[in-house]
Amino acid sequence: GAPPPLTARPRSPLGSRSADRARRPRRLATVTGMATLLSTDELPDRLATLTGWSGDTTAIARSVELPTFPAAIEVVNRVAQVAEEMNHHPDIDIRWRTLRFVCTTHSAGGVTDRDVELARHIDEIVATALG
Repeated sequence: GAPPPLTARPRSPLGSRSADRARRPRRLATVTGMATLLSTDELPDRLATLTGWSGDTTAIARSVELPTFPAAIEVVNRVAQVAEEMNHHPDIDIRWRTLRFVCTTHSAGGVTDRDVELARHIDEIVATALG
């Protein structure tokens, strides 16, 4: 038979796969497989090391405006290369010259140090593109 129809799930503004996760307080780091979720106490310190990122323990996000559409696409291409090397991929929204990056470790159910590392690489790529 035919596969069941796809249904949309409610999502938080940060793109979390589960609205329940956004409501669940996390005080201590949680270990899930090889990735350790950042706690609500750890995340602000990690975000302070990044440029323009915000979020919660479900996801971190940054928007950036580039001077031209081709410049924005070049940034996306560079981020794609880094993401492939890391085997860790951000959600990317392209709106003309504005890019929005969202990082979360889906397999762990929230933000891990891998997301912070990827965000740092994105910062470096954007800084180079903006000159």
